[in-house]
This record gives sequence, C-alpha cells and structure tokens, in this order.
Amino acid sequence: MEKVGSAVKKIAYTPPSKRLSTLSPPQLSLIPLLSFASTLYTFATHLRRQLYRFNVLAQLRLPIPVISVGNLTWGGNGKTPMVEFLARSFSDAGILPLILTRGYGGADEAKMLQRQLQGTSAKIGVGSNRAAIAAGFLEQYGYVNYHGNLSSEEQFSEESIESLSYTSRIGVAILDDGMQHLSVRRDLEIVMVNAMMPWGNHQLLPLGPLREPLTALSRADIIVIHHADLVLERDIEALESTIREVKKTVPIFYTKMAPTHLFERGDVSSKIPLNGICNTIVLCISGIGSPNSFVQRIERMGPIHVDHLDFSDHHSFLLKDIEMVRRRLQALEAKFSAKPIVVVTEKDYDRAPEVFEHLKPYEVLVLCCRLRFVVHKGNTEVCFKRIISEHLKSGLSWKNIAPSN
Repeated sequence: MEKVGSAVKKIAYTPPSKRLSTLSPPQLSLIPLLSFASTLYTFATHLRRQLYRFNVLAQLRLPIPVISVGNLTWGGNGKTPMVEFLARSFSDAGILPLILTRGYGGADEAKMLQRQLQGTSAKIGVGSNRAAIAAGFLEQYGYVNYHGNLSSEEQFSEESIESLSYTSRIGVAILDDGMQHLSVRRDLEIVMVNAMMPWGNHQLLPLGPLREPLTALSRADIIVIHHADLVLERDIEALESTIREVKKTVPIFYTKMAPTHLFERGDVSSKIPLNGICNTIVLCISGIGSPNSFVQRIERMGPIHVDHLDFSDHHSFLLKDIEMVRRRLQALEAKFSAKPIVVVTEKDYDRAPEVFEHLKPYEVLVLCCRLRFVVHKGNTEVCFKRIISEHLKSGLSWKNIAPSN
C-alpha cells in the first residue's frame, strides 16, 4: 500500500507533459483509473457544495466566532502549526479557544496539539462530527462574546465582562483542516499553501493533489504561504501571481517552521539544543506531508551526513518498518564508523511514542518546531493578528446572520 501511495504522489506532482519521460510503466498504468476516480470526485465535490449553497444541507452557526484553517491540497501545508499558533495567541490574550479537529491518522495531530498547548486554556475536541463536538464543549464550558483583540490588552463585550469567570468560557472556535468541512459556518477562512509543492499537476484527487479547483481560493480571507524560507523568491512571486489571478485583494502572509530544540525519546521535558546534532550522522524518519522541509531543516543544523526514510502522511509505524530503519542505521554505522542518531518529527513521535523504543540502543531525538512569520512586503505577524481582530469584530452579530449562498 505504501508503494501505491508513493506512485500516486509521484503522478500528482508530475506535469502531464513530463509523464512519459518521468513515470515508470506501472505508474503510467495507474493514470486511467486515477483519472476516472478524479472525475467522480470532482462531480461529488461540486454537488456537495451546491447542496450547502442552496440550503439542502444545513450549516450550523455556532454562538461564537469560528476560524477555519485549511488548504486546497493534501498534507504538509502547515495547518496544524497555524492552529497551534492561533490557539496560543488567543489563550495568551485571555480568550479560551476551542480547537475542533477530525482526529485523522490516529489523531496524531490532536495528540501533538494537546502536548504543545499543555498549560494553556485551549480545549481540543476530536471527532469527525465537529458540529456535535462543538455543541458538547459549549454546553460543558459555556461561552462568551469578545471584540477579537489578540494583543495583551484584553477587550470583551459588556455581556462577557458581566458574566462569571469569562476566561473559563469558550470565546472562539478554530477548525483544524476546515476548508472543506462545510457543516460549520465560519467567520474567517485562512488558507495555507505549501511553497515547496503548491499545486502539483493542477488536477483534483486522486489524479492530482487538489481537494478543490484553484478557484476555491476566492473564499479565502487570508492566504498564508508556508515554508516560505525554503524556496526562491521567484517561486514566491509565481505563487502570488497565481493567487492574485483568483482573488486580487486577499492579504498574503508568509511563514516558516522555526526549530526550537530537540527532546529525547521518552522524555518530552528534556531540552537538547539544536547544535546537539552538529557533527553527527543523522537518519531522519518521517510520515508527514512535506518530508523534504523536515530534512532541509535538519541539514541546516550541521550534521556530517543526513539520510532519510520517508513514509506516507499519518503513517502508522509497524515492526517491519522499525526493522527497515534498523537496517539503514546499521549500514550508516558501518559506512561512517560512528553510531547514527535518529531524528523524528513531533507528529510522528506523538502518533505512537512506544514504537521508537524498539530502536534501542540507537538514540532517538524529536525535533520541536514552532510556526513563525517571515516578514515580506511589509506583512508581519502584527498585521496578521490585526486582520483577524477586524474580522471577528465585524462578526459579533453572527446570531442574526443566515447561511450565505
């Protein structure tokens, strides 16, 4: 199954004009089937959106502002890091955020968020029916209205100030991977774009990586180009040009993943400085949407040599995978006459930390990163937060707004 997934991904990121020269015969043989499935997917996606547009399927309006963080393609776009950034920002401002995530892939992203946001006021609801999950949390904790200020000066409505313990009541909901989750109305649509692999072959799933056509960018209130530090300026300009063709006035921001430290397998409280892997042999293991970004960041930390084994996004590591990793480690040890270090992502570790115990006596480290804004064309984190505040202020009368077409 892993081989099929790799073949599909290869097809999705190969331009049609280069298929014959780039793809193998088995990969080429998959294209007719993928093309037929893509046609069915396109029809189903369009039909579903029309059913919501004409109110055949109902959208739930929550009694609090809702921010959707989503994307147009499959993984590696920085959705979950953005959700963590938003939740922490709201919590720091005295506003209790509720994260609604579907819990796909063994709920690895939810587990990671729970660990990262420990000690904050954030609540995390996991489940495919996010409307029902939200209703349960709102009933349990209550909710308040606020004026959307993300600065240190907290501003709440008179109603919330008069309420009891407003900081223990939910003030905003954040939809993780919410762009295609149409059953919940949102006040703000943030769309994440992976600068390293943005649109692939421009085809819809499963022939290409797109969940919706590029015209869906017209629904975005904010677009964030992620991994902006790992591509050339001309690539950023090309991305911006494509986005502006769909929506000229949308604010565009730029982010990266900034490594902060490493921790040891089995001890999440340990903090190893990034130079701890300098002059070492490293094997990167990952089952994420954008493994190249992970490898590039490790290479910047100064190891002598970096090797990598890439698995599909949300991959559940089995004992046969661990045996493969062990064989690669033994080969590296024989080649360099030094014991290599395994480095994994937070998401992979949180998915199943016990799996990596089977790699003893090899050392396993977990790379911790946080989303950071890249200043570009005057757009900064402060500007980003200001736009969010303005949108949420204008949405304070949400209870009287009917679902739009």
